[in-house]
Amino acid sequence: MRIARFSIDGNVAFGAVEGEGTGDSAGLVLDIIKGIPFADFELSGTKVPLSKVRLLPPVLPNKVVAFGRNYAEHAAELGHEVPDAPFAFFKPSTSVVGPGDPIAYPSFSSELHHEAELAVVIGRMCREVPRERVKDVILGYTCANDVTARDVQRREKQWARAKGFDSSCPLGPWVETDLDPSDLAIQCTVNGEQRQLGRTSQMIHSIEDLIVNITEAMTLLPGDVILTGTPAGVGPLDVGDEVAVTIQGIGTLTNKVIKRD
Repeated sequence: MRIARFSIDGNVAFGAVEGEGTGDSAGLVLDIIKGIPFADFELSGTKVPLSKVRLLPPVLPNKVVAFGRNYAEHAAELGHEVPDAPFAFFKPSTSVVGPGDPIAYPSFSSELHHEAELAVVIGRMCREVPRERVKDVILGYTCANDVTARDVQRREKQWARAKGFDSSCPLGPWVETDLDPSDLAIQCTVNGEQRQLGRTSQMIHSIEDLIVNITEAMTLLPGDVILTGTPAGVGPLDVGDEVAVTIQGIGTLTNKVIKRD
């Protein structure tokens, strides 16, 4: 099931996406969900064309836990060593935007980069998750762009400002709950030109590794998001660029870069 979060006539709701499509609205319909997707829910049978709503970030996470250097070729292209264990950092909830929302180029950077990633959405409160139970705590998967102020990342060494600024974490277009994430194609295009193309099978540390690692230290809440790393090919974004992240079996997340007010 594809679960979207959307607004219509000033109201916010979740809906099950019906029809074929990767992120545009043509032919897609939302069946409004009674309740929230983190508990038992029913489909209302009330259906709205996707073209009539505004898609929002599919979840509003309490925290976004991101893992860096999880693809060997990406680590190499930036001159980094591959870490022996998963390497985590955080993006605040205020960094999250949805499909079609602008990425505001931060005033303190002159080198903005895209990073296409598979995002894992947590479905239930959990901690110290054993490997064999990881699937039980996952609601589903969505597309993410770990937008990075690369010059700031290099200069400041720690990554809070470089990866945590407002609009640096586009998510969407929806959560796919029925998906095997082990070998999916991940693509990023900028103005229609391919920049990144990889597969989730190239991850150094698996999704199970990442969730076991982080829940040893902290509790994850429903709606929290895990970013699993980016394949090689990261590169610059400029004001006016349209960047699209497409993940096999999920869809396409598209955002435009604007000048920050």
